Amino acid sequence: MGLGGPWDGTSYGAAEIEQAAAVIEAAQGIGIELFDHADIYRSGKSEAVFGEVLARSQGLREKILLQTKCGIRLGERGLDTHYDLSREAILERVNESLKRLQTDYVDVLLLHRPDPLMDPREVADAVGQLVTEGKVRQLGVSNMSGAQIEFLQDCLEMPIAANQLEMSLLRRDWLESTVLVNHADGLGFNFPHGTVELCMAKGIELQAYGSLAQGRYTGAPSEEMSPAESATAGMLQRLAAEKGTTPESVLLGWLMRHPARISPVLGTTNPGRIAACSDAASVAAAMTRAEWYGLWVAARGSNIP
Repeated sequence: MGLGGPWDGTSYGAAEIEQAAAVIEAAQGIGIELFDHADIYRSGKSEAVFGEVLARSQGLREKILLQTKCGIRLGERGLDTHYDLSREAILERVNESLKRLQTDYVDVLLLHRPDPLMDPREVADAVGQLVTEGKVRQLGVSNMSGAQIEFLQDCLEMPIAANQLEMSLLRRDWLESTVLVNHADGLGFNFPHGTVELCMAKGIELQAYGSLAQGRYTGAPSEEMSPAESATAGMLQRLAAEKGTTPESVLLGWLMRHPARISPVLGTTNPGRIAACSDAASVAAAMTRAEWYGLWVAARGSNIP
C-alpha cells in the first residue's frame, strides 16, 4: 500500500519505480513470494509501479504470486467512500488492476470489504467468468466475518482461500474475544465470534494486515506509548536478544505461533525493516507457550481473566 507516491492524482516517476524494485528484491531475499495489492492503493499507483517492475524484469512474474483486491470506491458518485461488489464492478476493477500490473492474471482476488448490497449470486457469476477467462485463480475475502464467508461460499463453486483481517499484538480483538465469552469485559470487543475458528476448520488462510503494529513496538521510542506498550516493546527486545534475532521477527513469530498459522502481511516499504523479519518462522516454531502468553499479558497491561 505504500508504493507509488502520494494518494492524490499526481503521476509516479522513476523514483517510485525504483522503490518498488527495492521492496520486491528485499521481500524475495527473505523468501516472500506473495505480494498483496488493492485497486485503490495510492489511487492505483501501487499496482502501476509494481507492474512497471514486472514489465522490465524478465521471468519475475513466474517467480511470485500476485494478490489484489476490489470492492471499495473512493471519491466516486458524490461519496467519499462506498462499497461495490456488483458483478459489473468486480469485472471492471479486476480488468483495470490487470492492466496496471501488466499481467494476464492474479493468483488471488480478495473482496476488500463487505458490501451491504452484495448479491452473492452476482459475485459468483463475476468470479466464475474471471476464472474461466484465466484472469483469477483463487478467491478470498478481506474484513469478513465467519457468517459472511459462509453466506458467500454457498453460492460459489470454488472454495474461499483467504480472509485478510487486521491482526497483531496491538490489535487483539480477534484474540481477546475468544477468552472473554461469558465475561463482562467481553462487551468491549466486537470481533465476530467464530470467524477465526471457521477459517481454521475450512482451511481458509488468515492473512494479518497491520502485523507489525505500525512500528509501535519496534520503531523509534515514543513519549506517547502507554505503559503496556512500553512493557511489550521491552519484552520484545529481551526475547530478541535471547534468541539472537530482531524484535520484528519475534513480533511476527507471536502471530505465526497461533494454531491458525496466521500469515503476516508486511505493510512496509523499508527494505531494512523487511529484512528484519527474516527469522519470524523459526521464532514461531521455537516460541514456548509461556513466551507467547507473556507477550499477550504484556500487551494487555493486565493478567488474562
